[in-house]
Amino acid sequence: MWVGGYTQVTPRFGHAASGASAGPTRGTITPVTGSDALPEDVAAWPVHVPSPAVVGQVELLLACIDGPARVTVDVPASVGDASAEAGHLVLTDEEGTPLAHLTVENVSPDPGGATARVAGPVGALRPFRAGPFRALRRRPDEVRDDLAGSAAVGVALGRPLTATEERDLADAAAGRGARLLVLPCVADTGPSGLPPEILVRAVRASLPRLATPAGAALLVPLPLVPGADTAAPPGAAEFVHAAGGTMLDQEAMPDPTGWTPIRSALDAGPGAVEEIVAADVAAVLRAWRPVRSQRGLTVFFTGLSGSGKSTLAQGLANALLERGRTVTLVDGDAARRLLSSGLGFGRADRDLNIRRIGWVASEVTRHGGVAVCAPIAPFAATRAEVRSMVEANGDFVLVHVATPLAVCEQRDRKGLYAKARAGVIPEFTGVSDPYEVPEDADLRIDTSTLPVDDAVDVILNHIERGGWLG
Repeated sequence: MWVGGYTQVTPRFGHAASGASAGPTRGTITPVTGSDALPEDVAAWPVHVPSPAVVGQVELLLACIDGPARVTVDVPASVGDASAEAGHLVLTDEEGTPLAHLTVENVSPDPGGATARVAGPVGALRPFRAGPFRALRRRPDEVRDDLAGSAAVGVALGRPLTATEERDLADAAAGRGARLLVLPCVADTGPSGLPPEILVRAVRASLPRLATPAGAALLVPLPLVPGADTAAPPGAAEFVHAAGGTMLDQEAMPDPTGWTPIRSALDAGPGAVEEIVAADVAAVLRAWRPVRSQRGLTVFFTGLSGSGKSTLAQGLANALLERGRTVTLVDGDAARRLLSSGLGFGRADRDLNIRRIGWVASEVTRHGGVAVCAPIAPFAATRAEVRSMVEANGDFVLVHVATPLAVCEQRDRKGLYAKARAGVIPEFTGVSDPYEVPEDADLRIDTSTLPVDDAVDVILNHIERGGWLG
């Protein structure tokens, strides 16, 4: 099974079958538990930072499989070459902490040459500690002990339950004479975009209503990514089976598309979501996504150099401050000096600069503030990444400052266009490098035809109509 660039190969969850060949339950290296020290040779091995989904799958395999856990991981081609030479690969978390070690059995370069697939048995180097509600994680044998002989049916969840679904799930389990084993998927946000910690809190609020005559529901967060359909994500059924239960029938699983009306109700104003979910679940969701007047927002300006982005951004920031919002202004030039002073102006560095701005904006938004950003941001794919980052935490408004190139060049306050035409500045957007006009802009403003104060009023009115000013 492929999950986010990861292949699970011949897993055996639970106890090894009779006659099965013996193998190390944690690979060939003993996990480090009481010290930060690692075997000396680990430091010389190539390193790869996999996605949260891959980290979660490896963690689940190492916790559940008797015998060697074999995996295949997609890595950059250079890492694949280094792994083939070293015979080993170290998997780390996003902070660079070594988590697992893969003994390389095979490296298969991708036909395109950009990536490779590294395969082999994997073993733990350190305990997996990342992620919220770590204390609620359980191994299958621990869940089996908690069940104490009770029958159990499992349900994997990637979103909160509606009040109707709570009743339906409890009835389905009761009809089987079983307890519910509730498995929030917390390796990544999944299709709903709901942060794992909010998912667990919301599902935890539902637990008392999920009890059956056979007993209380058990909550066990699993390091899996929820799927886009009712099928349980790979690994969930194996975990439940190893714990002594069975998965709930697929037709009884909550439909992931049920998140759409919940999300829409959160945006509809006070009282709407409480008509769909229980009051305590609604309280958790409202704390994460309050009404728009209290919610974080990013206003992201994009346009050519000299189009008027910075002037509009400054005017909007002042107007929002006057209206009582907390504002962080991230201008393109300031970001270059303070966030990205070591970067160049090639495609990769420009994309990284925009991602850094997007990360700052998403953090401001997550804490309920307003981020006003004004980079050139010429590429649609990178702007889409920023939108995705921000919308995981709040709302996003894209403003295309569509001032014509001829006007921008005529202004040329910084003399950049003249240098670009003379070949002094290579890869200059609008002259020697493309600008991809956004098709998803919420507003388009041409400062050659609309005075600055009027343009700021247009943007401010859009924000007010959207409810972000109360």
